[in-house]
Amino acid sequence: MVNVSLSGVGLNYPGTDRPAVSDVDLDVVDGEFLVLVGPSGCGKSTTLRMLAGLEFPSVGSILFDGEDVTDVSAKVRDVAMVFQSYALYPHMTVSENMEFALKNAGMPKAQRRDLVAEAAAMLELEDLLERKPKALSGGQRQRVAMGRAIVRRPKVFLMDEPLSNLDAKLRVQTRAQISALQSKLGVTTVYVTHDQTEAMTMGDRVVVMNEGRIEQIGTPRELYNSPATLFVAAFIGSPTMNLISATRNADGSASGSGITVPLRSDLPDSSDEIVLGVRPEDFSVTPGEGTSPLDLEISLVEELGSDTFVYGTTPNQDPLRLRDKPFVARLSKGGVPRRGERLTVHIDPTQVRVFDSQTQQLVG
Repeated sequence: MVNVSLSGVGLNYPGTDRPAVSDVDLDVVDGEFLVLVGPSGCGKSTTLRMLAGLEFPSVGSILFDGEDVTDVSAKVRDVAMVFQSYALYPHMTVSENMEFALKNAGMPKAQRRDLVAEAAAMLELEDLLERKPKALSGGQRQRVAMGRAIVRRPKVFLMDEPLSNLDAKLRVQTRAQISALQSKLGVTTVYVTHDQTEAMTMGDRVVVMNEGRIEQIGTPRELYNSPATLFVAAFIGSPTMNLISATRNADGSASGSGITVPLRSDLPDSSDEIVLGVRPEDFSVTPGEGTSPLDLEISLVEELGSDTFVYGTTPNQDPLRLRDKPFVARLSKGGVPRRGERLTVHIDPTQVRVFDSQTQQLVG
């Protein structure tokens, strides 16, 4: 277990117009479960590969417990990587797959078997040790890949979208197992995913990346409650935050999309063109003191059992135009409107986040 540090790390591939990764500063503390999340092409897997020693940065440095490993090859970094593809040897049994790296390292057979048995018990693979990969389900293969990493007792676990090939139910089950296992082992872990739900439910801290740069680092709750940029606000949360283009008024309010919302008096100065952010759960069908009404024509209702999400547009929006994204509100249990009906929801101004439309940074 180690502390991992990246300082000013960047990577330029030859012949490309912009760097794949740029100016990454990141500290991962001993035993932490850190998640890198972002859309495809944001640089998260490239960052992970640099940590593994599979890629070498063009600039910057990578330290493991203060030791510079920037130019050290993967085989001597003492890291274990779990990939999206299971990469199991089809002609070997589960046991043989798990002990293969140990055998190559010259570890005695008895010691190898003890380590495999211990990992198999953790992952509930004891009854599968003599099977070959073709006789395993996707979830079982993923656990074998995890076991192969565990038996090596590495300083750092690196995981690159390990659940992408699993169905939705198995993903939920497996991510809970991975979180519990990492907590038990206490190994410093960096986990890459494009799924923000995975990131929010698994990580001690989450790093949101976009176009090769870090947008924000924080706990899941910090990212959800106080997104630092419009990108983070739109990316984190399911459904996403409602974003309303608005203009500051002289009386301290802001107007846009047919609503006027009073702004908090403690907001710092910014440009007059702002964006208001409202989470779906911060709409209410019941007016309260100081709330602002928003009239919606319902275009979609999602009933998910415990939650009901209602999507709708204002009279000056066209639901067929892609740029006119519908508003989404989470309703409590009770009467549910139908598509085509009108619904008035109310915005609590104390829950509104304000972004500068020019800098796209959070104002307050």
